Amino acid sequence: MLATLEEFGGLSQADLGRRIGLDRSDVTALVTAAESAGLIRRERDGADRRRMTLSLTRAGSRRLGELQGAIDEAQAELVDGLTAAERSQLSALLTRLAGLS
Repeated sequence: MLATLEEFGGLSQADLGRRIGLDRSDVTALVTAAESAGLIRRERDGADRRRMTLSLTRAGSRRLGELQGAIDEAQAELVDGLTAAERSQLSALLTRLAGLS
């Protein structure tokens, strides 16, 4: 959620849910918890006053950086025994599975 908001910013809860593949009720719970923790903020959309947009706070950006460091370490450990060619192949296969190519 934090990475998606960093990348796209200004998303509605519905748009966020579609991007991360979660049901609307699950997104609501996550957003409420993240807002309570000071990681994101909800603001009225200037173009549509009925709509709320979500964005990261400074604390959210810091937390995302901390999480990214841990993720990078775990990924490095996971592929430690693979050759460069095998890592490239794994990356290509995972990208295909995720439908990103």
